[in-house]
Amino acid sequence: MSDILLEVKGLKKHFYAGKSLFKRARSVCKAVDNVSFKIHQGKTLGLVGESGCGKSTLGRCILRLIEPSAGEITISGQDITRMDARTLKAMRKEMQMIFQDPFASLSPRMTIHDILREPLDIHNIGTIAQREEKIAEVMHTVGLRPQALNRYPHEFSGGQRQRVGIARALVLEPKLIIADEPVSALDVSVQAQVLNLIAELQESRGISFLFIAHDLAVVQHTCDEVGVMYLGKIVERAPAEVLYRQPKHPYTQALLSAIPVPDPTHNTEHVPLIGDIPSPLNPPSGCAFHPRCQYATERCSREAPTLTQTQDEHWIACHLHPAS
Repeated sequence: MSDILLEVKGLKKHFYAGKSLFKRARSVCKAVDNVSFKIHQGKTLGLVGESGCGKSTLGRCILRLIEPSAGEITISGQDITRMDARTLKAMRKEMQMIFQDPFASLSPRMTIHDILREPLDIHNIGTIAQREEKIAEVMHTVGLRPQALNRYPHEFSGGQRQRVGIARALVLEPKLIIADEPVSALDVSVQAQVLNLIAELQESRGISFLFIAHDLAVVQHTCDEVGVMYLGKIVERAPAEVLYRQPKHPYTQALLSAIPVPDPTHNTEHVPLIGDIPSPLNPPSGCAFHPRCQYATERCSREAPTLTQTQDEHWIACHLHPAS
């Protein structure tokens, strides 16, 4: 039996801008453009890239919080892209999300107890006593005291609210969790606590994670595999230790060289990242990264590279590294 929990094939999400007074055709924003990958049971894939590259849209498409334009999403061997609403509701127990902003994702009118009990009520899981027992269990798992159950989200710190968000995702015992920038709004010390908690959950419960972040330093010690995303496409994907040791795509090299190093005597070659990420409504021709790449050639401006396997489990979309 395959241990692949999540498989994404050719996933696309296109948004259409409204018609203007002088233009009849609608502009197309390819937020996610033909993305494919797999996550094995109990493993974590980190998805990194600058803001606006389509990471969060991809995560929401996988859970069908927004509908994909094309492609196939298979979870536990079931294609959820073709599920009707009733079947998908039952499937949602298997897949949950931790949102970037813990305060915005929690209802200010509900106590923590009600927030954690709501998923159990919706899916009619267990008796009343069993639901209360489950709530107490997840509170203990995320390091919050039972006395906090009668409080409201605004009474907590940012790190505590994110723990509540994690508890809400855990209460249904999912197999897959999409963590969308779960530590970006937190202090560095609190970030470490939340990252350690996620690592513990992966090890103790065998939960698979898609960990979305814009900072490669955040996912370095949390993820088994890392995918680098640029303008709706994955441009490099490899096991974490391989990608950090031998990054091949110029974009990945630039992101890694931008990670702050606490040792002032440490000499790391800086790879420049020129300009800003282009508008997805008007992407460059050929390789979307070529206007910012110091190694770009004439071929890069006219021909888009495909994501190909160069060696072992290392995939890259760059003309500098043809398939082996």
